[in-house]
Amino acid sequence: GHLRRRARRRLEAVRADMEPPRVRILETDDVEAFRTLRLAALRECPTAFSSSYEEECDIPLAHSAKRIAPDRDHVIFGAFDGEQLVGSTGLAREGPRKLAHKAVIWGVYVAPAFRQHGIGRTLLQHALAYAAALPGLRRVTLGANAANPAAIALYESVGFEPFGLERGFLLVDGVLHDELHMTFEIKRDSK
Repeated sequence: GHLRRRARRRLEAVRADMEPPRVRILETDDVEAFRTLRLAALRECPTAFSSSYEEECDIPLAHSAKRIAPDRDHVIFGAFDGEQLVGSTGLAREGPRKLAHKAVIWGVYVAPAFRQHGIGRTLLQHALAYAAALPGLRRVTLGANAANPAAIALYESVGFEPFGLERGFLLVDGVLHDELHMTFEIKRDSK
């Protein structure tokens, strides 16, 4: 009881002292920081991403720089604590004309020491605001491991709604993991 209250007060004091993260679109100059964060994410949370550490650790830096280079329909947002990249998420619009009304959020990750500070929510809000500014975009989708209630709660808190469950979506170390598909409808003025 008493120790738990003290720990909670200390955590609240740390949170109060913490500057809000600076969020911006990553540029090719951010490739080393992004790669370091991405590999940490893949190593720490192998069931949260469809890619794996083993697949991405040997990708040349020049290739990774091309991957993160922003264009109108593909951006990666980074959250910075000072100069340190502590979180990221990608937004990619579908390419084919018949699917171009949709985009996907991918790679949502916040470093463990920076969780529970609203950084994930802030990243998602930036990505959704960017998506809403894209002409013709109507829907943003994402997937979450069905066994990750914290991620699902985060996505629901910014307006995502589940629309389907894909059984056995990922196979990690011989274990199948289900994926919850979620969607966010972009509200447009009906003029």
